[in-house]
Amino acid sequence: MTKIFFLGECMVELRELDDSTMGHSFAGDVYNSAVYMKRCFPTITVSMITAIGRDRLSEKMLSRFKSEDLDTQFVFQHPSKVAGMYFIETDSAGERRFTYWRNDSAAKKVVQFLTDDVVEQLTAADMFFFSGIPLAIIDEDSRDAFWQKLARLKQAGVKLVFDPNYRAQLWASKDAAIEQFNKAFQISDIALPGVEDLSVLYGIASAEEAIDFCQQYQLEELVVKNGPKSVVTQIGTERHSHQITPVTNVVDTTSAGDAFNGVYLGARLSGRSVFEAVQLGAKAAGTVIQHPGAIAPLAAFKQAMSEVGI
Repeated sequence: MTKIFFLGECMVELRELDDSTMGHSFAGDVYNSAVYMKRCFPTITVSMITAIGRDRLSEKMLSRFKSEDLDTQFVFQHPSKVAGMYFIETDSAGERRFTYWRNDSAAKKVVQFLTDDVVEQLTAADMFFFSGIPLAIIDEDSRDAFWQKLARLKQAGVKLVFDPNYRAQLWASKDAAIEQFNKAFQISDIALPGVEDLSVLYGIASAEEAIDFCQQYQLEELVVKNGPKSVVTQIGTERHSHQITPVTNVVDTTSAGDAFNGVYLGARLSGRSVFEAVQLGAKAAGTVIQHPGAIAPLAAFKQAMSEVGI
């Protein structure tokens, strides 16, 4: 059975419904990717690795994981920490602004739960996915242990997948982020960078420059996302530019890249070609941004993906 683990943080998402009412949901980059993969490829075992609290919202989050058919064996509950939280606002063009409360987030402590026995169980996976956000939030004194655990997975044959999702406010400095991102690129087998993230950190201005930059690493598969414009892939020496048809009805761009990541990787794990995987990932991203919030309604998402045979 095909199996992938997504390590990261899921948060409580707050959104204003009207002047006096706030609604809540759950979201986070790796969680979003896990949800969209499972919705499109239900035969893949999709597992979350994270830490939550024992508070009411954490319990509701755990229930949500289960309702999306995600495996929760490695969702750990910290005895004193809680789930992180953010408030999201969008402008008329669907662009986002976030306010975060995550200082006491249990997900910062996730590495302490990754014992030798747990890591041994994780070696049964086909893929292990992580992003720049868990790299930023895990306790700094846990990072060396985190890299050692990933090295053990890689040695066991698990494909490591990295999305350099950069959030400046989570890092002490740009140099600190670059140091950790360099390690991530070096150990990974597959990378899914966005031009925007690499531009801020490395001064990269285009997808082609991003591909050239990544040649220094031993990546088996490289997928560079250039917003709504295009996706450029390189598998071995095969480099291709894939054109994307932009969506005109943009409501909220939250989790567009996450949806792409989850569906692209699900397609590849299911034996689809790179071309097919890019087109399916783009369809998922284009669907998600037509709905408010990180997680699109199930029925609407399923209907849209059925148009491309998913």
